[in-house]
Amino acid sequence: MKERAAGKSWTKDGFVLRLARKEDAQECYEHNFHPLDGEIARFTGCKPEFERKEVIDFFLQCVEAEDRYDFLLLSPEGHVIGESVINEIHEELRSANFRIAIFHRDARGKGIGSWAVRQTVRFAFEELRLHRLSLEVFSFNPRAIRAYEKAGFRREGVLRDGVKDGDKYADVILMAILEEEWRESEV
Repeated sequence: MKERAAGKSWTKDGFVLRLARKEDAQECYEHNFHPLDGEIARFTGCKPEFERKEVIDFFLQCVEAEDRYDFLLLSPEGHVIGESVINEIHEELRSANFRIAIFHRDARGKGIGSWAVRQTVRFAFEELRLHRLSLEVFSFNPRAIRAYEKAGFRREGVLRDGVKDGDKYADVILMAILEEEWRESEV
């Protein structure tokens, strides 16, 4: 299944989006998780610290898995600065989950994330022939919500007070894009 993405890569303003490789594991840990940016931990709902072995083992497991596509976003200098992932692929329903993270603050707010979302969505519908791509985003991440809406994702529901943000509750917004909506937006 991953042969479909093996040679795929996209570039914009020196940034590259391409499928993750085993040899990227150490760079990914050192450049992104050591230490992990606090804003990323908050926006993704993950814990704030990871051990090297934990990150490397999970990274290698993802690269080997046939039921997911982990794309890496590289800076013009060649450093891993983000990821864009299609996972939880359900072949019979032709559906999957999507997530993205830009690990470095200085790379956010420049349109690179929106570009990576659009490229990954295009891959999901053109190459994987998915019918539906869905995601969850926290209500306190308006920048991500805007990027998803620009790429054609629509709000489908809300898990009210579905996550904690510090000592306050926040909503989890459910969004998805269907293949016919994507095709209409590509015209």
